[in-house]
Amino acid sequence: MRPEILFPLFAPVRSLPGIGPRLEKRVENLTGSKVVDLLWHLPCGLIDRRSRPKIAEIRDGEIATIEVTVGLHVPPRNPRLPYRVHVSDSTGEMQIVFFNTRPDHLLKTLPEGAQRIVSGRIEFYQGQAQMTHPDHIVKPEEMPSLPLLEPVYPLTAGLPLRAIQKAARAAMNFLPDLPEWQDPSWLKARGWQSWRTAVQAAHEPQTLGDLETGAPARARLAYDELLANQLALGLVRLRMRRLPGRSVAGDGRLRKQVIAALPFALTAAQTRTLDEILADMTGTHRMLRLLQGDVGSGKTVVALLAMLNAVEAGFQAAMMAPTEILARQHHATLAPLCAAAGVRLELLTGREKGARRAAILDSVANGEIDILVGTHALFQEDVGFRALAFAVVDEQHRFGVHQRLMLTAKGGVGTDVLVMTATPIPRTLTLTAYGDMDVSRLDEKPPGRTPVVTSALPLERLNDVVASLRRALDRGAQIYWVCPLVEESDEIDAAAAEERNKHLHSIFGDIVGLVHGRMKASEKDNVMARFAAGDIRILVATTVIEVGVNVPSATVMVIEHAERFGLAQLHQLRGRVGRGSEKSSCLLLYQSPLGETAEARIRIMRETEDGFRIAEEDLRLRGAGELLGTRQSGMPSFRIARVDEQRELLAAAYDDAMLVLNADPELVSPRGGALRNLLYLFERDEAIRYLRSG
Repeated sequence: MRPEILFPLFAPVRSLPGIGPRLEKRVENLTGSKVVDLLWHLPCGLIDRRSRPKIAEIRDGEIATIEVTVGLHVPPRNPRLPYRVHVSDSTGEMQIVFFNTRPDHLLKTLPEGAQRIVSGRIEFYQGQAQMTHPDHIVKPEEMPSLPLLEPVYPLTAGLPLRAIQKAARAAMNFLPDLPEWQDPSWLKARGWQSWRTAVQAAHEPQTLGDLETGAPARARLAYDELLANQLALGLVRLRMRRLPGRSVAGDGRLRKQVIAALPFALTAAQTRTLDEILADMTGTHRMLRLLQGDVGSGKTVVALLAMLNAVEAGFQAAMMAPTEILARQHHATLAPLCAAAGVRLELLTGREKGARRAAILDSVANGEIDILVGTHALFQEDVGFRALAFAVVDEQHRFGVHQRLMLTAKGGVGTDVLVMTATPIPRTLTLTAYGDMDVSRLDEKPPGRTPVVTSALPLERLNDVVASLRRALDRGAQIYWVCPLVEESDEIDAAAAEERNKHLHSIFGDIVGLVHGRMKASEKDNVMARFAAGDIRILVATTVIEVGVNVPSATVMVIEHAERFGLAQLHQLRGRVGRGSEKSSCLLLYQSPLGETAEARIRIMRETEDGFRIAEEDLRLRGAGELLGTRQSGMPSFRIARVDEQRELLAAAYDDAMLVLNADPELVSPRGGALRNLLYLFERDEAIRYLRSG
């Protein structure tokens, strides 16, 4: 239960003045539905009304607060023209301009001959100074009520700044006095104030410097948010460690047979990583490990050898992939290796139906199948294992934590979990997204992989590119042509791909094939199989081919409108070629002129194939929030913290959380009790449930 002292902060946002039924939905879409959401919605700008010039001193574009005498009202002859009011002081005169206004209201607000204080932006029109729709008009005696410093908030269409300002001011009255959860010496060293004071200061900036990420009030709140995240992950990790596990230790016979059947020797990184996983599996605690490997670094082989350790010990293993294409790809890769060792492997996706599905489920339930590969179909209710001991979750960032837990629950006592990602994640983000896991990195590629030559050309040279494809086809090459990411919409992306497919088909005929997200799974598989067999020589595709597709004979990758893709995505797509011993190339086609960020991305792609360096550069260019794209559910989103700019705060929060949980794992000390409030404030309630459930 959330503590009572926090109840006011979780009241609906409509309980704040200025947020009526008409604006409620807009505010909810912008910030969230609760008062606390508005507290985390910090100003992005500042209006300074402290400049009090005379009319003769005003400058074009400045915001000025001026005391004037109201003169003549000049209503327009045509309602589309502005209504003008002449005003003056001892040094000169200017006009106040209104559009679509009610004359009776203006005569009341600005009566002729009266003194008024007006505040707003000055513009010069045909040499004459004017102020259009002043932000404030008050009588001289009301001057103390005029806000000289006004915070500007991020807004959405149809939501006036005034409404958010008023609601945020009112939200300050809901702030409770909470016991301090930060270490006193750390607060003192940073020069930070209490949480309540920091929230008020962040919403009442006094200078433009107060809007910076490093300003004391914002830094304090960012640290609070990072600490809540690290504590929550630490509690999940503690719980995993406490859950009963089982020691899974095979005798190595199946692994020996598979290693002998491999066409290459394992790299040092693969051997090291496998040792880390096997050490976890033989321990008595439940394993939760993240395996990061760059494109083509051999993650699947490591995962197979770990699964075989479970099979040797008399258990079953499962491997879950986010898409059917990827699940079938894994199955095709593993099948010959499993056959070499006499291991029974099966595939289960949404396409297996009726009697075929029933037969697979029976075989899994009675233990006839050793390793089951599939999509999220694996964790549906009717799938039951006889003895699941090891689960591999591929491309983790596409699954939520809950899906991972549903799969592990099928193993009864302590299923070990290996989570894999081919999107290298910067060390910083590994802490924020995967702080509940141990991490292994595959940082070298198997021998025999040839570097991919990357070049870039403007789209105006499309005809030259098509001509060069003809030469590549004559050399026996197979080609991917990836179409632009129009927006996060399968439908629009598919239309772009269909257009390019028509164009290339008209030139090269039936050797051109098309695959996109709107096609039925069976159609996609059919096209991919024909491409793998070499019947299709040019495959036009959307980003459905981004991960896991493995056609070693494909050696040319063309990415159209490369400027629309993120760095990590470009790197993933390039990883579809260079998978065999043939020389491979990647061509980035871009629309000129290139923006600064797009130019930097293309330059980095040409400089390096190191996925970990690319991930760090991507974080620098895009910031943490967008790094893995909006569709992917595994990454946390922060309201205040900027992980890319506040790495040292994140490292400090990680250390602090570990110290706290080592000393007080149930959070029962005075500081522990205060930290529970912090977890509730940032809605990490699930972590608190772990405290209770042990």
